[in-house]
Amino acid sequence: MPSAALPKRKLGKTGLDLSVIGFGSAPIGDIYAVLDDASAIGAAAYAASHGVTYFDTAPHYGQGLAEHRLGTALRRINKPGIVVSTKVGRLLKPAPAGRNKTTRYVGGHAFDVVHDYSYDAVMRSLEASLQRLGRPAVDMLLIHDADAWTHGPDDGPKHYREAMDGAYRALDDLKRQKVIKAIGVGTNDTEYAEKFLTDGDFDCILLAGRYSLLEQPALARVFPLATKKGVGVILGGVFNSGILATGPVPGAKYNYLPAPPDILDKAARMERITESHNVPLATAALQFCLGAPGVASLVLGSVSTVEVSCNVAALTTAVAADVWKELQHAGLLAADVPLPGPGRRS
Repeated sequence: MPSAALPKRKLGKTGLDLSVIGFGSAPIGDIYAVLDDASAIGAAAYAASHGVTYFDTAPHYGQGLAEHRLGTALRRINKPGIVVSTKVGRLLKPAPAGRNKTTRYVGGHAFDVVHDYSYDAVMRSLEASLQRLGRPAVDMLLIHDADAWTHGPDDGPKHYREAMDGAYRALDDLKRQKVIKAIGVGTNDTEYAEKFLTDGDFDCILLAGRYSLLEQPALARVFPLATKKGVGVILGGVFNSGILATGPVPGAKYNYLPAPPDILDKAARMERITESHNVPLATAALQFCLGAPGVASLVLGSVSTVEVSCNVAALTTAVAADVWKELQHAGLLAADVPLPGPGRRS
């Protein structure tokens, strides 16, 4: 698919245009399996050469490995118009004797993650990210996981307050100094997404896993608040960590863990309906999320050129309105949920 054929959408009031499919780099940080450099870098480079212009990363992903690999891929392509976001809230501490702290990343670099949402930590984190990426600047900087979903009910509020007192001030200063173009939040937590958007003046939010074909908790309060404040919305985790991409197969992931029986059953019921219309479940999941209000881009993790190709191809697959109607009739989608237009091609 030629680059010009991949649509773009405006990200709120930032002035940034994002490809409707972005490249999420968590998987190339070895989240579930150790990848060889050639495959990981090749997947990101292939995305850039096939119309993807938005790339998201974070120090957390493979303890710096994803930023290294992504930066290498983008330098090889050297394509204009690329938009890059990275995140703050985690500093990396060298662990020459091996990591002491466990993470979801089975591979990655030998660094321990230290949570720090202070003003100074943001400045240190950005400088380190730029060095790993090999880029003089990034476009967007996001406060990462300062919420109860990540840190639990006791530490979540503490990290949130630290982030608003420190990281938010730092991001605001960096934007005013034109070091970055947009500031935002990356979270899996709708309650904290609402808190951030209420208490701060952010340009964008990257919400992971909380708006998908399986579930739409962001619809009640987060999306209306983002629309009211002109905040651009980016969705991550639109396959809920895997199950909507793989289908309800043994070992399918949901929220980064093996999917429980009720989720496997719901995904199976959805898949029977979508496949009866010759539409893969993953295609329906992707196009459903692009029908949500204010969504600029879907950040999709890929570990191979094949996965990138499948994601891009899903944009041009027509999905009949009957698919959404049958999902609603079966009680798998609410009657008032926003739907893509009939046969829509993004």
